[in-house]
Amino acid sequence: MRSKPLLKQLPSLLLYGLLLVFLFPFLLILMNSFKKTQYFVENPLSLPTSLDFSNYVSAFKNMGFMQAFANSMLITVFGVLLILVFSSMTGYLFVRFKWKLNKALFFVMLASMTIPFQVIMIPLVMIYGNMQLLNMKITLLFMYMGFGIPFGVFTFHGFIKGIPYELEESAFIEGSSRARTFFQIVLPLLKPVVVTLLVLDVLWIWNDYLLPSLVLLSPGLKTLPLSTYSFFSSYSVDFSPLMAGLVMTIIPVLLLYLFLQNQIIKGITEGALK
Repeated sequence: MRSKPLLKQLPSLLLYGLLLVFLFPFLLILMNSFKKTQYFVENPLSLPTSLDFSNYVSAFKNMGFMQAFANSMLITVFGVLLILVFSSMTGYLFVRFKWKLNKALFFVMLASMTIPFQVIMIPLVMIYGNMQLLNMKITLLFMYMGFGIPFGVFTFHGFIKGIPYELEESAFIEGSSRARTFFQIVLPLLKPVVVTLLVLDVLWIWNDYLLPSLVLLSPGLKTLPLSTYSFFSSYSVDFSPLMAGLVMTIIPVLLLYLFLQNQIIKGITEGALK
């Protein structure tokens, strides 16, 4: 009889175990951000003896935190907005206009999602380098749009198919234009998927290291992930300030996720139902 309650609690215990596994790297970074690098090297699993914020002060100065934060914020905000606007409009076009060209373009976009970035990054950098278009934020934004819009179109396409066309017909009868109908009637109904894509794209662009490292070459253009590389020298790594810098880099997106988590769950569940 006692084994039955234990069996009922087993799924919960497994979930808590997985939670600890996923949280362990973050807790390890947080703990070591308050220790000296020497103590980190000796025993990275030990708890800090005191809350010493000197690593955070050092990281703030060495990273050029405010400049890097401004660069990351600018690229992330404009990149996400452009992806959401263009992918939602393209998804609407593919659903409402049954052109053969639209079907072909939709499948081309789906096919592009299967190509790993690592396969095309060297040719991409060579082409843009020969055109003297590297080391520019606008180039990075353009690339993020190219890599992010296909997934956005695929997601919006599925949700827009579930919106009754009669709502739009009623608006057309009242004299509303196609653009006004989309932005005032269709887009508000897509709020759950918009919020879900917003968080996913923010996490992707904010934390991205590889693509900015290939495009942004000047120190003044570095994003936060790129600026953390300042703690690496030829023969050593200053681990503790690096950990502090990582914590400061994580905090903005963590706050965004906590603020929008209800909308994210709603978007995921509605997507599953559709």
